[in-house]
Amino acid sequence: MNPLFKMTLALLFTTLAACSAKPQKPTADVAVNNTEVATAQPQAEAITDERDPFESVNRAMWTFNYDYLDAYLLKPATQGYMAVVPKPARTGLSNMVNNLSEPANFFNGLLQGKPKSSAVSAGRFLLNSTVGLVGLFDVATAAGLEVKEEDFGQTLGVWGVGHGPFLMIPARGPSTVRNLTGDVVDNLYFPMSVLNSPQTIAKFTIGALSAREALMQQEKLLNDSLDPYAFVKDAYFQRQEYQLYDGNPPAAEVDEEALEEFLE
Repeated sequence: MNPLFKMTLALLFTTLAACSAKPQKPTADVAVNNTEVATAQPQAEAITDERDPFESVNRAMWTFNYDYLDAYLLKPATQGYMAVVPKPARTGLSNMVNNLSEPANFFNGLLQGKPKSSAVSAGRFLLNSTVGLVGLFDVATAAGLEVKEEDFGQTLGVWGVGHGPFLMIPARGPSTVRNLTGDVVDNLYFPMSVLNSPQTIAKFTIGALSAREALMQQEKLLNDSLDPYAFVKDAYFQRQEYQLYDGNPPAAEVDEEALEEFLE
């Protein structure tokens, strides 16, 4: 099923659920005793997302991240960064940060049984770290070695470990217990393990600014969604599935009963 269609269905289900939960005005035909009222108007069961057992807390974190931290800090900082630093320089800095992840891509490719992917990551790191001046220039991509993003969260997924609860991390964004664990492990690889505090802060800052710049064009799509939080959550899980299956996720099973009820 088309991802956009799935996302639209999810948002429609959310809207319909909210509408169905609204109390209806009593009619003259409804009996006044509690038994008859309960029979005439059975209470609808709340629809919850099993992936998101901490939704109330996560939504609060989303509000903090997007309505305050992003609006008053990250977005203005990114706009200033884009205004002051020329595009070629921003690209070079982003390339350097991405190059630091190649060793993790290499080891996780091996752990996932993907020797070709690991070889590409090793070649990218050696080529970009030398000819590309410590990653400033992405000469590996120009040479035909496309990046292979393999993190330990994906490795755990390949090994059969589930996502775990969805988490909205303050000052970071969406994640899961599995991916949060994976991020900790990926930071133990060289060269991440030898970076000092200023270098780590610089990497995090450049990575955050580069990521926020990449989202500028998608900001309107997020703001126009019925539920931005649900939109981001669904998009996050779809991206995780896309990465886990290297761009070929299995077709999602359709709940025929739920679909029939929706169409009625």
